[in-house]
Amino acid sequence: MSTRLAAGLAMGAVALAFTLAGVMPFAVLVLLVALVVCWEWARLVHGAEAGTVAAVLIGTTALAAILAAVGLVGLGLLTLPIGAILAALLSLGRNSVFSALGVFYAGLPAVALIWLRSDAWYGLLAVIFLVAIVVTADSAGFVAGRLFGRAKLWPAVSPNKTWAGLIGAVAASTIIGGLFWLAIPGASVTRLAATGAVLALVAQAGDLAESALKRRFGAKDSGTIIPGHGGVMDRVDGLVAAAAAVGIAAIVIDVHSPARALLFGS
Repeated sequence: MSTRLAAGLAMGAVALAFTLAGVMPFAVLVLLVALVVCWEWARLVHGAEAGTVAAVLIGTTALAAILAAVGLVGLGLLTLPIGAILAALLSLGRNSVFSALGVFYAGLPAVALIWLRSDAWYGLLAVIFLVAIVVTADSAGFVAGRLFGRAKLWPAVSPNKTWAGLIGAVAASTIIGGLFWLAIPGASVTRLAATGAVLALVAQAGDLAESALKRRFGAKDSGTIIPGHGGVMDRVDGLVAAAAAVGIAAIVIDVHSPARALLFGS
């Protein structure tokens, strides 16, 4: 537990430093994390024969993230389906669907996060809001599950997830979301709280989806790179889902300002 806590604090400090440093440092951090996710996904799906598919995932995700970082978000998004088709073809019929999904799993949230942070007016606040909600959901869900967890949420997929953990995650994220009203003039406390609740649900769904993927391929963790935590995918599964949801919502709500779409709704 001490190793897990120390690693978590170290990761949080690094992430905060890169986020505060500016758009480009943040983009570099997102890119590095996304590339590790690509490798872990390919290894999980294809094992020792992951080389070709991993190269496609890494190349496509890197290109998409770089394009997003220089302001070409639309072009970055366009590379994802192309890379997905290529990954599916090069997998030679072996888990082709999962090979293609890996491109979107790593690439879409990477583009969304860089796009969100690049928003000139509210980018930093929006990223902090998003990460705070996901971390709160993860932490509160863990504590509530340990203290009150009896009924299992979906034992066939994730034996440790409980209904109490889910309720605790959503409740705590709703409160944290509402409290951001104090730092965002003109925002609606009700909307921020509701956004926190929705993102908590999405993050928990992302956690379950990653657990289902690992169970499908008989793995306990996605990797061993983080002491006490497993792989990078094991740590960012909730953020991946939440960031992707925020990016998709921004395209619908306000394509010119993704951060405003998240915090204000229009």
